[in-house]
Amino acid sequence: MKLPKKHLIGISMLALCLCESGIIYAQEFYAPEQKNKFVTVYHPKGDYFFGPDSKYLTEGKWYDDWVVNDHAIIKAEDGKWHIIGITHPEILTEPLNEGIHHGEWASFHALSYATDLKNTLEENHYDDLSKILPPKDRPGEIKENQAPYIIKKEGLYIMVYGHSPIRYATSPNLYDWTPMGNLFDFEMKGARDPHIFYHNDTYYLVLCKSHAVAMCTSKDLKNWTNPKDIFTSESFDPESPSIVFYEGSFYMFICSWDGKWDKKEIVGAYQHKTYVLKSDDIYDFGKDTEKSVATLNAHAPEVFQDEDGQWYISSAEWPRRGVSIDKLDWTKIKK
Repeated sequence: MKLPKKHLIGISMLALCLCESGIIYAQEFYAPEQKNKFVTVYHPKGDYFFGPDSKYLTEGKWYDDWVVNDHAIIKAEDGKWHIIGITHPEILTEPLNEGIHHGEWASFHALSYATDLKNTLEENHYDDLSKILPPKDRPGEIKENQAPYIIKKEGLYIMVYGHSPIRYATSPNLYDWTPMGNLFDFEMKGARDPHIFYHNDTYYLVLCKSHAVAMCTSKDLKNWTNPKDIFTSESFDPESPSIVFYEGSFYMFICSWDGKWDKKEIVGAYQHKTYVLKSDDIYDFGKDTEKSVATLNAHAPEVFQDEDGQWYISSAEWPRRGVSIDKLDWTKIKK
């Protein structure tokens, strides 16, 4: 039966009064849930250091143990999956924190031999390839090559990397890279861990800075708006932000660094608490954990889908050396 317009208005007013009086009907939203069954798909092999010489490292010297960190995961045109990210030889200094990120000047490159992601989820499936963009291949840049993120546009792969100044490189095939200089002409001191999210014909670049996540936008990956803070925290420093869109809402995954580390074991510097913040406004993810809908176990996570639409979350240096991948499902929550 179709109600008269005046009755519909009355129902709407009643609902409004109930909300204002504190009586709110249950709302549904989604939250990610991981299986906590990580598979370490990539373990770095020994290699010669790419240089240049430093206080702790020698160019051309063989190092057995390498550490990885923030990374990108992307499927190539031939169907194979690539993992590209921070790497450097393990350095055991005294104190330990002095060399914890020393030598992060090139990216590791790991390649699957299967073309279906599900078939790559086995121990040490990914093979090491040559390191990408060491300092000698980037003349005029600072040595650091950290936290790469890769997106494809018009047949060309574009890699953004830090730390500040945020730079970019291009490749036709994920193997051969050409550095292109700074991504934008304004300065963001302390910016790091870039991630690009594409939605409704707009590119959203998120970056970490001290106790905040900032965002710039672009329509063409060339002209960028000035950065705007979209998240702040007084209780932790955000790391490795990434954004996905699911069932009408935006979700930002951020790893937290609380500064609590005994400086005796390397693993302590790679904390694995990842908050998932939900927002209907991509420019506002609140403060601290006020918009958190889940807490996951992952360090420097990437959140991505396979060929069948299944979601996954990756983690670096936790629970084991290298890159591990866990399945991620979305659960409907009533609030």
